[in-house]
Amino acid sequence: MPDNLLIGDVARRTGRSVHTIRWYESQGLLPGVVRDQGGRRHYTQRHVSWLDLMERLRSTGMSIAQMRNYTALVEQGATTLTERRALLAAHRARVQEAIETWTDALALIDAKVEFYDEWVAIGQRPAVEPHRRLLTSTAAARQRRDG
Repeated sequence: MPDNLLIGDVARRTGRSVHTIRWYESQGLLPGVVRDQGGRRHYTQRHVSWLDLMERLRSTGMSIAQMRNYTALVEQGATTLTERRALLAAHRARVQEAIETWTDALALIDAKVEFYDEWVAIGQRPAVEPHRRLLTSTAAARQRRDG
């Protein structure tokens, strides 16, 4: 990929809209964008990669303020490596917790779907709801995991 991309090039290559790219820049989340004498923004592969990181952080629940903080730390250089790592490690822990919560929720939804499938198949309400067994096993697993 060339290192002199216009905003339309970045939009086409990333599948993001021009508006989205401008929004990230206006929020201070896409540093180092230079403009030519005509005012056109010029991007590099680093901007494309950075935009991908910012969208992944955002989609995993990192706040815009935290993303700004991370971006500012990166702009300060290698002296902030420890702080950057700590910020990302803390975010990773939150993401991991969210994944576990969603995994538990998905298992319960699956069990409920199975319950309704069984009800439809036999023509009457099943004697034991599978989600009750799942709740018990999920709680036990969580207790083992959390100590």
